[in-house]
Amino acid sequence: MSKKAIHTDKAPAAVGPYSQAVMTGGLLFTSGQLPIDAATGKMPEGPIAERAHVVFKNLAAIAEEAGTTLASVVKTTVFLADIADFQAVNAVYAEYFPEPFPARSAFQVAALPLGADIEVEAIFAL
Repeated sequence: MSKKAIHTDKAPAAVGPYSQAVMTGGLLFTSGQLPIDAATGKMPEGPIAERAHVVFKNLAAIAEEAGTTLASVVKTTVFLADIADFQAVNAVYAEYFPEPFPARSAFQVAALPLGADIEVEAIFAL
């Protein structure tokens, strides 16, 4: 099995020993994307929706580098610091994924890296 790491400067760089994404066997697996603006290295303040947009733009940038789009996503996992943010994130999510929508899991977690309140990972069919 061969695998290829994907990297773009249009999404935040990995802050540890992992890749932004890995392509193998006709699939693209992204690492969890935090709401870090690649240009500034910072997370936006304000409502969760603003940070959700950054997360999905980061996923889209990684997809573009791999030669695909968010339309190819088959599964996402959404991690939230507060499940009460689910509806606001869901509204933003619907702006980025066309039908048929990807399969999805969403969880409230105790904590996320760098104090983030949202992280999303995705699997794409290539």
